[in-house]
Amino acid sequence: MRSKPETIANVNVKEYCFSKKQIHGVVEASQFKWSFTWFFQKGLLTVNPSLGRALIEDALLRFLLKKDYELEAGNEYKFTISAKF
Repeated sequence: MRSKPETIANVNVKEYCFSKKQIHGVVEASQFKWSFTWFFQKGLLTVNPSLGRALIEDALLRFLLKKDYELEAGNEYKFTISAKF
């Protein structure tokens, strides 16, 4: 039986600003690296650069929504994506 394809994504929270209601960070998966800003009051996520953005955007948003209150600036987190990049 073949194992399911997966990729580990590493998230580094650079800044958590409660007054602006946003989180800035970097996410890396496979050979890709993106910076992101999550406006958590609006539920809006921006990911740059656009190259490979479709691969990470939905999975990153689900992670951020799930771990919202556990995230702290300066910490690193991991999550698994059910796809091979």
